[in-house]
Amino acid sequence: MADKSEGCSHNCSSCGEKCEKRDFHVDLRPGSKVKKVIGIVSGKGGVGKSMVTSLLACRLSKKGKRTAILDADITGPSIPEAFGLGQIHATSSDDGQSLNPVISDSGIQIMSMNLLLENENDPVIWRGPVIAGAVKQFWTDVNWKDVDYMFVDMPPGTGDVPLTVFQSLPVDGIIVVSSPQQLVRVIVEKAVKMANTMNIPVLGLIENMSYVKCPDCNKEIKVFGESNIEAIAQHFNLPVLARIPTEREMTAAVDNGDIESLDVTYVDQAVDIIEKL
Repeated sequence: MADKSEGCSHNCSSCGEKCEKRDFHVDLRPGSKVKKVIGIVSGKGGVGKSMVTSLLACRLSKKGKRTAILDADITGPSIPEAFGLGQIHATSSDDGQSLNPVISDSGIQIMSMNLLLENENDPVIWRGPVIAGAVKQFWTDVNWKDVDYMFVDMPPGTGDVPLTVFQSLPVDGIIVVSSPQQLVRVIVEKAVKMANTMNIPVLGLIENMSYVKCPDCNKEIKVFGESNIEAIAQHFNLPVLARIPTEREMTAAVDNGDIESLDVTYVDQAVDIIEKL
């Protein structure tokens, strides 16, 4: 009989299949160790998931935690650029059976598709199941060394890759990233409902591009209109973990591959929640 795992949502109460309840989690390589896994998700692209992922990993690293980033956005990876790793390639183990993550300047372990391509500008033209399989291999075939907190930077949407990550990795919780536009409310609700369906805890919401501060009067200018993040959070009984502004310093640090130099505190509440897992 064919394996139904790829289509399983883990919500057995609404499933018509006559099958035994199964655990689809896959194991790390022998010798690898990851204590906690946190997914950074959103229902749409362009809201800053990679920025949030990077800030969280850097902030916990500065606190002495061993952090890692699994870049699950196979067709649109941006994590290497933020850390100045655009010209770096991941290496194979001595026996050729596994991959070693690239280590950032501050010691963050990173695996991304761009670290495997001969040319970082080459497109990855794969269908969904192949992309999902690559993400699974980033978990099973990479030598993750004593990681306290791994952040999984998800692609947008609720398709193959989020489903694979939620099924295959022992995700301890997710953080949903949004922006102030009214349209995002529907998209955020989709991401939260997917996590609830698959019994993945939602740790809270982070709103990115929340405002711009006037350099003269320090007033918060809401470029994208009034935020509705508080209403969304109240609807799902979730905390708002951060409202991150658009700042020239942060943008420049990402563009220059120097995100580890930032010392911003916007995500500290999210860091506190993560440390209590």
